[in-house]
Amino acid sequence: MVSFLKDEIKIIKEKDPAIKSSIEVLLYPGFWANINHRFAHFFYKKKWFFLARFISQFSRFLTGIEIHPGATIGKGFFIDHGMGVVIGETCEIGDNVLLYQGVTLGGTGKDSGKRHPTIGNNVLIGSGVKVLGPITVGNNVRIGSGSVVLKDVPDDVTAVGVPAKWNTSDKNTQEAHPSDTLDQLKVPDIVEDEINQLQKRVENLEKLIFAKEMEG
Repeated sequence: MVSFLKDEIKIIKEKDPAIKSSIEVLLYPGFWANINHRFAHFFYKKKWFFLARFISQFSRFLTGIEIHPGATIGKGFFIDHGMGVVIGETCEIGDNVLLYQGVTLGGTGKDSGKRHPTIGNNVLIGSGVKVLGPITVGNNVRIGSGSVVLKDVPDDVTAVGVPAKWNTSDKNTQEAHPSDTLDQLKVPDIVEDEINQLQKRVENLEKLIFAKEMEG
C-alpha cells in the first residue's frame, strides 16, 4: 500500500504542472477516488457488495467522482479535476490512462454481462467525453473533449466528434503517449478533412469532363 501511495503521488506530480509540493496531492479528489476504489474493488471481489458500494458512494460524496467498485483499473491511472466522472461496473481501464472532468465510461441499457467500455493503455480522454457500451478503445489513443464514442477505436489514433470519428492514416505513433503529453488541443478536424477530399474529387472529375469535351 505504501508503494501504491508513493506511485500515486509521483504520477500526479508528473502530470499536473500546477502542483507545487507532494502535500498538495492530499487535496486532489482524483487521488482519493483512486485510493477509495482500490478498497471498494477489494471488497467487491470478496463479494462483500454492500460494503464495496458503501465505500464507493462515500467516495462519490467526498470527491464528485463515481467509480463502481466492480470496475477494473490498471496502474498509473490519473483523474485531473474529476468532478462528474462516472465509471461503470464492467469497465476495464489499462495502464497509464488520464481522464479529465465530466468523462462517462458508461453503458447503453439493461444488458447483462459486459456493458461498459474497455480502455487500452496510454489513453487520454478529454473533458466531457462519453464512451458508451461494451466497446474497446485501443492503446495510445487520444479522445478529444466533448466527443461521444459509440464504436471500437483502433490503436494510435485521435478520435473526435459526435459520434466520434478518426483517420487511421493520421496516427499518434510519432509522439509520446497521449496520456503523457496532456494535450487536449491537438485534434484533427475530421469534417474538414472529408470536405477537402470531396473537393479534390470534384476538381478531378471536372478536369476529366473538360478533357472529354475538348476531345469532342
